[in-house]
Amino acid sequence: MKRMVRNTLALVVAGTVITVASAFIGVKPATKPVAIKVYKTPECGCCKAWVKHLRANGFVVETMDMPDLSLVKQKYGVKPALQSCHTAVVNGYVIEGHVPADLITRMLKERPAIAGLAVPGMPSGSPGMEGALKQQYEVLTFDRAGHSRVYARR
Repeated sequence: MKRMVRNTLALVVAGTVITVASAFIGVKPATKPVAIKVYKTPECGCCKAWVKHLRANGFVVETMDMPDLSLVKQKYGVKPALQSCHTAVVNGYVIEGHVPADLITRMLKERPAIAGLAVPGMPSGSPGMEGALKQQYEVLTFDRAGHSRVYARR
């Protein structure tokens, strides 16, 4: 009985208090939205689509429009072989290119000892690059020394 009391939720509907045991209805505790800062060029349509993908998946996105991202990529250690059209920073990690939101979330839960994740280039079918053609692509981890490994295949 004590467990049920701790896991109850009181709702007020039209002045009537309704108590619902969350254990019985499968309510998950609310998670705090994750803030991500995206550096992109102002005219990039696929960057805007990727930002929309992030927002649809619960991220709070701040965009920084810049005419040239080369200094941002250099600052965050994104080597030329890993580069794409936008760079993001989230909780100390760098996200380069069209990385799916669920893999960013997975990385944030796992907290690996890496600099970040990258999807080099602009593969068709990746978030922000949706269309009729969908190619398989790899999401890579990378470190500051430039080493990379496959994190996931899509």
